[in-house]
Order: sequence, then C-alpha cells, then structure tokens
Amino acid sequence: MQVWALILALLAPLSTMWRLPATGLPPPKVAVFELARPAPAVPAIKARAAFVLDLDAGITLFQIDPHGRHAPASLTKVVTALVALDHLRLDQVVTVPASINQLPWDSTRMGLRVGEQVAVRDLMEGLFLNSGNDAAITLSEAAMPRATFVGLMNAKVAALGMADTHFVNPIGLDDPGHYTSAADLAEAAIELTSRYPMVAAMAATPSLTLPATASHHAYPLYNLNQLIRTYPGATGLKTGWTGRAGGCLIATATRGGHHLLVVVLGSPRIFDEAAALLDYGFASSAA
Repeated sequence: MQVWALILALLAPLSTMWRLPATGLPPPKVAVFELARPAPAVPAIKARAAFVLDLDAGITLFQIDPHGRHAPASLTKVVTALVALDHLRLDQVVTVPASINQLPWDSTRMGLRVGEQVAVRDLMEGLFLNSGNDAAITLSEAAMPRATFVGLMNAKVAALGMADTHFVNPIGLDDPGHYTSAADLAEAAIELTSRYPMVAAMAATPSLTLPATASHHAYPLYNLNQLIRTYPGATGLKTGWTGRAGGCLIATATRGGHHLLVVVLGSPRIFDEAAALLDYGFASSAA
C-alpha cells in the first residue's frame, strides 16, 4: 500500500500538466470546413450549337456556338406564337385557310381541315404538342396576310434583341434566309414564358384530345417532346426537325427550386443531349 501511495504521489504533478488553466472563458470553438464539391463533368455534346441558362440567376452555364446562325426548324413557332398572341385573343375563333393544303407532304400537323372554325387556344395546343404546321399557317393567316405576319416576326425578334435571327416563313421550313441562334431562341422562350405563361404551360401536356364541336372534328394531340414523359421535372417547350436543321429542341425543366432552359440545334440525339445538359445544369446550379 505504501508503494502505491508513493507512485500516485509522483504522478499527481504530471496530471496537472494536461489541464487547461482556469480562465473563466468558454472553451474555444472548433472550426468546421465544408469540403468543396467537385465540379460536374461537362457532357460530350455533338449538337452544332447548345445553350444552357439558369433562369433564376440569369447565368449561362454551358454554351457551344451560342451566336452561330443555324436553321431552327419548328423552333421558329415560338416566335410565330408570340406574334399571333400580339394580335389574336385565345378565345377568338378563326377559320382554317385553304393554304394548309399547300404544305409539304411530310409536315407535322394537328389535323385541321379547310373551312373548320377553331379557337386560337386550341391552335396553340396543336402548335406546341403536335408542332402543327397547319396550326402555324392558320394562326398567321388569321391575323393578317402571311407576308405581313413574317415581317412582324422579324420586327419582333429585332425588338427582343435577337440579332442572329431572320425568318422567311412562320413554320420553320428550310431556306437560306431562315436562321437563328441558340442564344436568340433562349430569348424567345423567355419572352413566351414570361408574357404568356398559360400558353407556355401547354407544352408540358403529354397528350390530350380536343373534343369535337359544331365547327370542327376532334383533334387527338400528342406531345412530340419525349422529355415530358421521361425527364423528371420537364416542363416544355418545343421540338423541331428538318433535313437541313437536324434535331432541334428548346427544353425547360425545374428541380429543387432551380429553373433551367436548354437549347440544342443540329443534334443527332436531341432528347439524350438535352437531358445530359439539364443534368449538368442542375448539378452546376447546386454546386
């Protein structure tokens, strides 16, 4: 017992060496550092042009040839809708013109027949779901002569600052004088969603049937934008394809409170590439 008492007596001074002096102050705070998240991998895109915009922050997250002039195919119809909505009410009923019979044989259509009377709202559904060339012609010629309408389309894009754009028809048919850029199409899409959100929201509908009335037959409509059915959070907006333009798409989506807009032009796989760009955009926004 005396030996243990002697050992404890010898160790007692050492134990006090590891005690902090009593200062009356709280113990120091431990600094915690959050590790930086790795930057998302940039997707390999084969589109001729691409543009990814964070709509909330107004920041461009990705771009390839954003101001290059390319054939836009039916993405043209976003501006067609803007000009038509400047001059026609959604509840206004218009007559389908005979000129729809002059459309190319491979035109996308909503199924209009010459002489039918259709509400502008229904024509907008056919424009954004089926990408109806017959709807675009009916809207443009209901408002005014087609040449005048196209002139107003070019005045509209000039007013929006779309300096890379010139149109010669309201449909998107290939023509050397018919071109735009990915950045300009983003501007047009923003204008549509901000000024006419009810119309832009139509592009989120996977499919619907407009019932027959006394003045027209029923129109079964199917959204050509596959992302509406396959990409979580997809909200629109417009598809397009021609031989010269290749695959074209304006895609919008929402995730975790972030809103993104993607444009791809001349893509061999528009839905895959747009989905990859949306994933990249959301990862970048969350970083």
